Amino acid sequence: MIVSPAFAGKRYAVLGLARSGLASVGTLLASGAEVTAWDSREEPRAVLAARFPAAHLADLLTIDLGAFDGVVVSPGVPLNRHPIAAAAAAAGVPVIGDIELFARARPALPAHRVVGITGTNGKSTTTALVHHLLKSAALPVRMGGNIGLPVLEQEPLAPNDQGAGVYILELSSYQIDLTQTLACEVAALLNITPDHLDRYDGFAGYAASKARLFAMQRPTDHAVFGVGDAETAAVAAREEARRGGAYIHRVSGRELADLQPSWPSLQGPHNLQNAAAAVAIVAALGLTPAQWRPAMATFRGLPHRMERVAEAGGVLYINDSKATNPASAAPALAAFPPSPQRRIHWICGGLPKGADLDECAPFFGNVAAAYTIGDAGPLFADILTPYMPVNRSEMLCEALREAMAAAHPGDVVMLSPACASFDQFRDYEARGDSFRQIVEALIAEGPNVSITFCADQGVSR
Repeated sequence: MIVSPAFAGKRYAVLGLARSGLASVGTLLASGAEVTAWDSREEPRAVLAARFPAAHLADLLTIDLGAFDGVVVSPGVPLNRHPIAAAAAAAGVPVIGDIELFARARPALPAHRVVGITGTNGKSTTTALVHHLLKSAALPVRMGGNIGLPVLEQEPLAPNDQGAGVYILELSSYQIDLTQTLACEVAALLNITPDHLDRYDGFAGYAASKARLFAMQRPTDHAVFGVGDAETAAVAAREEARRGGAYIHRVSGRELADLQPSWPSLQGPHNLQNAAAAVAIVAALGLTPAQWRPAMATFRGLPHRMERVAEAGGVLYINDSKATNPASAAPALAAFPPSPQRRIHWICGGLPKGADLDECAPFFGNVAAAYTIGDAGPLFADILTPYMPVNRSEMLCEALREAMAAAHPGDVVMLSPACASFDQFRDYEARGDSFRQIVEALIAEGPNVSITFCADQGVSR
């Protein structure tokens, strides 16, 4: 656990007691702070009482926030709608998150550097890849933020013979909103496409949130930018002007295209840019090609992100459940260009985030057939019918049965939903786990096996 004298003797309120909230409580208490915490759900409050009996429990909207040094809010709390924002502002108390606590703890930590990675799509893969490359080079590393364990819950890094430790943080826009002083030695923005617009004043507000990661940097810190969209290019141009043209790295991936065939878990044009961003990041930290090149081929990828779950009868099964919007599903479709031997059987649908699939449309020709599921099923079926055969499958288990029956050797059966999961599943991870379990059952026991339940609690047969 990370602790710091910066919090000793201070008072903090913590709202939201999921992973990052509990980690914040633990760090603050261990650092000598007084903590009052709250969650609207009874179960997290019980967990807090059991793990941290020294913390006080109180509804933060019913107490005087003016007595606190800060209100630490979970990224899941919608600041544009939740009354805690107005209550804290009226009391003159800053609203911050666990990443800001980490930023304030940094002066007390051993020598280290911080990498911050954001973007609408690809940030988890890029974060994990940077972690893999640095670990392969024997540098001390930790990975946290929006991936893995909360950073505050991890043990502080100590330098070794290879150099200072590196904290690699995947940062969502929600986390950046709650951060004020995190000056990353290297920061990366992969892309900006419309997402989470219910939390912002339009697309411009969402893009401005991403840009704040770079505003917190010093002029001599490194900034890495993808080149695929105008909003990211605008942030890069502003930062280039602020820094006098130095320390800016724009990446497209073209310079690495000849190497990509040897990276089995980094296929497709989207992963080429993710890889290029990761290489630019580790190069800014001092890694040489001799260090990062061999490590690229051993990267295994992440669950639910173009995850190869099985290959049977010459058919490849891909779990891309993390593709929760059309912009993130489009690169998955692009990763398998059509050939006489290979076409995609595309399982899509769920809780829609929009009314179209325009970003996927350039790659409809890669698809042999679509299998629509969930709330978006009828909408997606109507959109796709002019371009390809469509099966209105409704449920994931039926979509997989139908796709498996239709697929030929060389084909790909891919779950890349272009939708959120909350109509039928707890989250995208539960949806991806169900996909994996159903594939395993159908391969092991045949398409006629009885699957009596397939949702976030699991699959029984």
